[in-house]
Amino acid sequence: MKRRGLLLVPGGLALLAGLDAALLLLGLPAPVTTERLPQVHGPLLVLGFVATVVALERAVALRRLWGYAAPAALGVGGLALLVPALPLAVGQVLMVAGTAVQLAVYAALWRRAGSIALATQALGAVAAAGSAVLWLGGAPVATVLPWFTGFLILTIVGERVELARVALPPGAEPRAFASCVVLFAAVVGTSLWPDAAVPLLGAALLAVVGWLGVHDVARRTVRSTGLPRYIAWCLLAGYAWLAVAGAIWLLAGPVTEGGTYDAVVHAVFLGFTLSMVMAHAPVILPAVLGRPLPYRPHFGLAVGLLHASLALRVLVGDAYGQSWALQTGGTLNIVALLTFVAMVATSAARGPRSTAPSGSPDRRTADRASAGRGA
Repeated sequence: MKRRGLLLVPGGLALLAGLDAALLLLGLPAPVTTERLPQVHGPLLVLGFVATVVALERAVALRRLWGYAAPAALGVGGLALLVPALPLAVGQVLMVAGTAVQLAVYAALWRRAGSIALATQALGAVAAAGSAVLWLGGAPVATVLPWFTGFLILTIVGERVELARVALPPGAEPRAFASCVVLFAAVVGTSLWPDAAVPLLGAALLAVVGWLGVHDVARRTVRSTGLPRYIAWCLLAGYAWLAVAGAIWLLAGPVTEGGTYDAVVHAVFLGFTLSMVMAHAPVILPAVLGRPLPYRPHFGLAVGLLHASLALRVLVGDAYGQSWALQTGGTLNIVALLTFVAMVATSAARGPRSTAPSGSPDRRTADRASAGRGA
């Protein structure tokens, strides 16, 4: 494993701590119990885990040593949140610093080769920085939630737009960007005029999902075999959950607690984001780590468990207030993710196996990151 892979260690620890905090929030026994863990559950998973992984991939693409300061600061910031002896602000300041460096990384990538897809991802980086600043300023996580959502969605959508570019009809890429700009504006508006901005955010999410449903390459690769089909199923399932979150925000408006809030949070962060992580792990991690991560068909078992348990949690637990469904579904969410991590580690240890065809779109994602060309 290349030395840069060590920057994934803090992100991995943030993931494990976030899952521990999830058990505490479900009212279940957890390996580690601290008063702070439940308070930092969301920031740990979004900024400590996902943002660290994204920042590391972007640093690899940039091929500049200073770019690794972004994943380093985000990862160390996540670790600082876990130390009760340290003031919470230490971790928060490090996360602000990490997202600020990430903005500089995108600026450097833009000077190298600007594009609509990269601009979309850069908007996501702005949302990440905004979320870190708001949280440092004392905003509750429920207020920061739309900013977290904007970061995750704009980053992933930018990548999907880039992959679909060669097959897009005229005007499709600008329409995607227009929807993303509206989404970003709605994210900003949620902190100022939530009653008007949250339904707009929901509508923008649905517009983005509609664009992906029509133009994403997953619509074609889902009919293929092996890794491309696995990735496509992960993507399409994630888009379905994103539509659920968009519909809730459009119809319910601002929600900051209760079953409806829980449904939005976990539709976005489990159903959409973790499905994207599972989809892209076999092609992104080899480029970052510098060693193969062969795809295995049983990866789909963990993905299936994630979505089935999330359906139980949201459609029965949140919708009908059934605590047994919340706890069972939440526990199985954690089991699914840990199972996937174990499968990935085992696959890497077992060695090479046939993965995606060299010309497949998602194989080109890995090739592009490995070559350092970026989006």
